[in-house]
Amino acid sequence: MTFGILFLAGLVADQLGSVTRLPRVTMLLLLGLLVGNAGLGLVPNEVTAWFDELSILALTMVAFLLGGSLTKANLASHGRAIITISLSVVACTLVVVTLGMTAAGLAVGFSLLLAAVATATAPAAMTDVIRQSGTQNNFTDTLKGIVAIDDAWGLIVFSLVLALVSHTNGWTELLAGAAWDLGGAVLLGCALGIPSAFLSGRLKPGEPMQAEAIGIVFLAAGLALWLQVSFLVTGIVAGAIVANFARHHERAFHEIEHIQWPFMILFFVLAGATLEVAALQVMGWAGLLFILLRSASRLIGGYLGARLATLPTSQAAWYGPALLPQAGVAIGMALVAGEQFPEWAPAIMAFTISSTVVFELVGPPMTMYAIQRTAARNRG
Repeated sequence: MTFGILFLAGLVADQLGSVTRLPRVTMLLLLGLLVGNAGLGLVPNEVTAWFDELSILALTMVAFLLGGSLTKANLASHGRAIITISLSVVACTLVVVTLGMTAAGLAVGFSLLLAAVATATAPAAMTDVIRQSGTQNNFTDTLKGIVAIDDAWGLIVFSLVLALVSHTNGWTELLAGAAWDLGGAVLLGCALGIPSAFLSGRLKPGEPMQAEAIGIVFLAAGLALWLQVSFLVTGIVAGAIVANFARHHERAFHEIEHIQWPFMILFFVLAGATLEVAALQVMGWAGLLFILLRSASRLIGGYLGARLATLPTSQAAWYGPALLPQAGVAIGMALVAGEQFPEWAPAIMAFTISSTVVFELVGPPMTMYAIQRTAARNRG
């Protein structure tokens, strides 16, 4: 009953989004807030308990589709911009947040951990906003490429920061764990992507079967969890290989797109239902400073990266606002940091959850606005 109601409510939220011109992601999150823990409390605990599994499946689908944007043609056209902007944003986030929080009186190690968590973005929200905008140009193509690799850079930085802050516990073990998390995910993505690219269009001549596409995504998610590697990186690598080597790669991605939206409805509604809005009241000025510093670092990093990549001035200022959304990856990083530093765990989670609430709600409209502004300037 709950799932049936949520699907229909998601349809209503989708329609309201088209009427109000707000991203449907924001409408679904607001719906989740209304019916979830922070609102009416109508979602049963048995349903919210499935959020982790649903989020992994939804995000693996998103990762697979984002990997499809890393084609040879797209990388040849936008590769320099994708690499430059993504690295610039991650570097600026790390520097600005660390310096700002340290200047405010927080411990350097704690500030570094918060900065590393702040590098994460929200691939699901950004991908859906790009699709909903109906815009396909240089800006959105570059943005999809940035989102595809942004969290990979973030995971690398986060692993290095963990090793730096806790070097007394042994660099070797932490770096080996980080290498397995990312390197193992790349190997797993190749192991799934290569046979998938070969089989696509051959089991049923002319087009891939939907079961084939779903099987790839579910295997990627399940094997990544079993092997304890990044399911996001696994999905991206598998998607990139299929996009570059399959005979009918576009149809393979269309099959995922056809079944993705029901998962995304549940993902965003349950994300809103499980948001702890009370964390906003706990944080006070320090939480507000963290949110402002992360916002400033995205704006600065996006602009500098775009200018270094010699992109048009009309686009340069909008990459930062478009990259504001933040979601589950950041919370995952915060949980790992909390396990490593139990004395800081409550504060790290409070900062991360409070910023996630803000960036989940404010970020998608900013992404949509950035896409609309760049599209309007291109037409002009």
